[in-house]
Amino acid sequence: MEFQKDNSFFTGRFKSIGFAFKGCLKLITTEHSIMVQSFVGLVTIGLGFYFGISKEEWMFQTLALGLVLSVESLNTAAEKIADFIHPDYHERIGFIKDIAAGGVFFAAMAALSVWGIIYIPRLIALL
Repeated sequence: MEFQKDNSFFTGRFKSIGFAFKGCLKLITTEHSIMVQSFVGLVTIGLGFYFGISKEEWMFQTLALGLVLSVESLNTAAEKIADFIHPDYHERIGFIKDIAAGGVFFAAMAALSVWGIIYIPRLIALL
């Protein structure tokens, strides 16, 4: 069956949302890094409710979590494409994968900074 592009604005958007939701489910159910990061996100959401963080802190936390999950998703897509193109080990493919993983590292460090700023003072106050 050949792909048929939907040129209608509304039905095309609904189909795009459906594909995006399907992609999210595939990531959450098959990719261990996304599973771990989603779990960490749920923990920080729980901590946010426990500590009663401010609206601004919720916004930063949400953006940080979204950034990490988005970049990890793009990293996963890059790795899958690279594996499809060249299934065996290749030095240049490894270089590309390392660079994509570096992007995840940057996002994760930014998120850790946000979560540290929000939660370290609250955790210290509990001691």
